[in-house]
Amino acid sequence: MFRMDKRLLKKKIFDACFEQQVEKIRNIETAMSDAQESANEDEPSKDIYDASRMMMLGKRDMYAQQLQSEMLQLETLHKIDLTVGYEKVEFGAVAETSMQKVFISIGLGKFMVENETYFAISPKVPFFQAMRGMKSGDTFVFRGEKIKILNVY
Repeated sequence: MFRMDKRLLKKKIFDACFEQQVEKIRNIETAMSDAQESANEDEPSKDIYDASRMMMLGKRDMYAQQLQSEMLQLETLHKIDLTVGYEKVEFGAVAETSMQKVFISIGLGKFMVENETYFAISPKVPFFQAMRGMKSGDTFVFRGEKIKILNVY
């Protein structure tokens, strides 16, 4: 695969992750808004500590915390420089191994790009830690299984 093809593929991988993260954020914003509306729709109560209303506001606050966390993940994703051609496994790289193809970015899990399965993983996960700093052709052991790094870009 030519260097330009790898950059184009990496851009598609990044875009798929970005879209998935934005969708997560939209879903949380909708849930947060729904919880706020539910709290506001309850019949006006003279008691400001109405249990039903407090429960809905608690839900809204929970979603607000999730939203903040997901926004930080999106910010982390934006730190990836797509113009850099990686030669070793590190944050921002795509690593194709004999086990799976991973994009070291944020923990989004499984997704598809051009009919291929990829996993967006955080640099904090053990799989990344096992192969950190390695190059194409290197091997490492993860959970008792020998895994070869086929390609890094």
